[in-house]
Amino acid sequence: MTSVDEQGRPEPPVDGDETATLLGFLDFHRATLAWKCAGLDAAALRATHPPSTMTLGGLLKHLAYVEDHWFSRVLFDRERTAPFDTVDWTATPDWDWDSAAEDTPEQLIGLWEKTVERSRATVKEILATGDLSHRARRPWPDGRVPTLRWILVHMIEEYSRHNGHADLIRESLDGRTGE
Repeated sequence: MTSVDEQGRPEPPVDGDETATLLGFLDFHRATLAWKCAGLDAAALRATHPPSTMTLGGLLKHLAYVEDHWFSRVLFDRERTAPFDTVDWTATPDWDWDSAAEDTPEQLIGLWEKTVERSRATVKEILATGDLSHRARRPWPDGRVPTLRWILVHMIEEYSRHNGHADLIRESLDGRTGE
């Protein structure tokens, strides 16, 4: 049974196996980002906390890109999905961050939610026939190949880091604080 906290986030299991624990923490941090972005209009999603230019909308789009990159492109060697497939990443390496200002809250949240669901399905597909030691199909430029375990830990780290940013931005918007 999954318990949820006062913000509606699923609590990671305290006695789960490695897979349940890693997936539990990743979903907890995904839910934390959703909580930090909940109920905000376009102006709030574009607001910065100086001196940083980071926005909550940029975080949503960046983390959608990161989800797509690791769980689709690296893990399965699939092509990038829309809207990431039409970007010249060499010319515009911060496209995910910068272009978020052009999107509505519904577009940003929808993109992130759709990408997270696709990532969950990818992980479920691997775990149906394999385990955390499943190797990605796309090697890194140096030839090393990460495992699903490594990717999950990296994604937890990615969300944890950016949720700290989201805390500061959200507090600067309306004083709302929490973990």
